[in-house]
Amino acid sequence: MDDTQPDSDSERNGESNLALILKELRELRKDFGQQLSGIKEDISKIGKRVEEAEERINGAETRIQSSEDVLTELVKLQMQTEAKLTDLEGRSRRENVRIHGVKEGAEEGTASVIAFVEDLLTKSLELPSSTALNIEREDVLKRAWQKKGFDFQGKRIQLDHDYEPEVLRKRREYAEAKAALKGRNLRFQTPFPARLRVFYEEGTVVYGSVEEATMDMAKRGIPVTVVKKTTSLLDQISRMTWRSSEKRGNRDTTRANQGFKERLHAYRRQDT
Repeated sequence: MDDTQPDSDSERNGESNLALILKELRELRKDFGQQLSGIKEDISKIGKRVEEAEERINGAETRIQSSEDVLTELVKLQMQTEAKLTDLEGRSRRENVRIHGVKEGAEEGTASVIAFVEDLLTKSLELPSSTALNIEREDVLKRAWQKKGFDFQGKRIQLDHDYEPEVLRKRREYAEAKAALKGRNLRFQTPFPARLRVFYEEGTVVYGSVEEATMDMAKRGIPVTVVKKTTSLLDQISRMTWRSSEKRGNRDTTRANQGFKERLHAYRRQDT
């Protein structure tokens, strides 16, 4: 009997199994290769989409920055225009006197409103009949303030400058602060356009805004509501402004903004 027969069968079986394993490995490698090719293709497509998205984002950043910069310039221009209008209106009102407390229709029966006002002020303030009210406006106001107003038809009449509405609004913001100062018997004045001068025992202080005044008064122990400064539109835009981290985006924005700014500057030159 041949003892080598089993060994030969084992070798053949081993070779057959090895061949099968190699075949499966080749097929698996082929499958992996195909899958990797598909993945590479997908990655390539994604990369192109990312590049397209970046280009669109950069374009959007440029447009947003341009819009915000132009909006900032427009807000500044609006603020300058409003300041000019306020100044012009204030100048046009300097010769006027505002009378508070006269009932509507009180001028009925007189030749005109002007005649009624002249007669009212001349008699109530005990002015010489020769006084030209349109010329002696400051003297009329001074006398009215010294008398702390006067009574007419059962109402207390007060005189004041005819302030422009925006100036008047700012001056009225001091109402609570002035009431608190009166409660402490502290003398104060309200210089033009909208300041508050307080005569403290340790010295005189002039406040430029109600926020500054109420904050300092509260520190001095005067009971008053501290008014916080409101955020302006320009500050809000500045805080919200989009800023790109891409240098190329900033360069594009600079070029895009130049045309807008040149047109705005041209408008300013025409306006002045």
